[in-house]
Amino acid sequence: MGGEDARLRAVVALAQAMAAAHTPRGSWRAAALGACEALGGTFAALSVWERGGGRLRVLVNAGERGEGEEEFPEDETYPVHRFPEITEFLHERWAAGGEPDAWVETADGPVDGASDGGASGRGRGYRHQRVVALRRRGRGSCVVAPIVLHGRAWGELYVARPVGEPVFERGDADFATVLAAVVAAGISQAERLEEVRRLAFTDPLTGLANRRAVDVRLDEAVERHRVDGAVVSLVVCDVNGLKRVNDTHGHAVGDRLLERFGSVLSRCGAMLPGALAARLGGDEFCLLAVGPETDEVVRVAGELCERAAELELGDGVACGIASTGDPIGPVISARRLFRLADAAQYRAKAARSTGPVVAGRDGEVLRLADAPPRSPHERRHLRGSHR
Repeated sequence: MGGEDARLRAVVALAQAMAAAHTPRGSWRAAALGACEALGGTFAALSVWERGGGRLRVLVNAGERGEGEEEFPEDETYPVHRFPEITEFLHERWAAGGEPDAWVETADGPVDGASDGGASGRGRGYRHQRVVALRRRGRGSCVVAPIVLHGRAWGELYVARPVGEPVFERGDADFATVLAAVVAAGISQAERLEEVRRLAFTDPLTGLANRRAVDVRLDEAVERHRVDGAVVSLVVCDVNGLKRVNDTHGHAVGDRLLERFGSVLSRCGAMLPGALAARLGGDEFCLLAVGPETDEVVRVAGELCERAAELELGDGVACGIASTGDPIGPVISARRLFRLADAAQYRAKAARSTGPVVAGRDGEVLRLADAPPRSPHERRHLRGSHR
């Protein structure tokens, strides 16, 4: 009974560790370490089956890693044809008869009664590739448990013991199957949370980042500027003529104009390493760049204006730039940079400028940003809600 209690506690601990992880990598690591401890192993790996590439890709190696094994490998993959048992999972022959069982491999070959579970319950014989891998890394045995997610083969959980330790038995393989189910539930939960986070920071119409994402990234950027002087540049754009398009052609056409401009913004943003392209709301968009010099940001913004002017139905964009690389005074908050970029964009719209207006290179912009708003239109642009 004590053994059953220990295993139950191990299952609970594994589930709790995965639930407490804040990132996909953290979840993978918790899964591998939890399964390793639960099965009394010294090494564990979690891998995903990439169907399109026909390969097994290792996500994490945990525990006592061998030479050349990285915790989070960038390119540790194994072709499916080297592991015949994977083929059966990929074709899902087990789907009508329940989920696949785990099995055991040893450095000396199969273990009677422990390595014949497999995907369909048939014997699998001598798996040469895994045996060679065990011997090469000084491991005496391993248990391999398929992970099934949303009714499909997702990957596998692999736990090993070194030479000299008791080899895994059929009971360990059965328990590994239970652990794989717990891991699958944890991965599913992590994927749902990641999707929620993605949606929370994504504009649903354009697929760009949203205002919330900009606020978070800009706060981080301003703090970095304060600490090490990194150049932070904010480009704010207002799509001209959207109301006319909506009134004349309908909102569906207006949405297409916003989507097309979003694509142009994304392409231009890619010219600035690490830049964030976002839709702030309505017809307002922005680019946030950390690192590139101001002149490079101005050049890219100029190209953005040119490409936007070529969009069908639209009237180009009004574009304003504020950068800590220009003489704009101390920037100790994101709100200050946003107000400067807004003022530059308002100035560009009022002047019907075909190119960007740059705060710090236009004295009127600084006055607009620092003066209290005089009209509802100015209040909309020089809004004080930015942090």
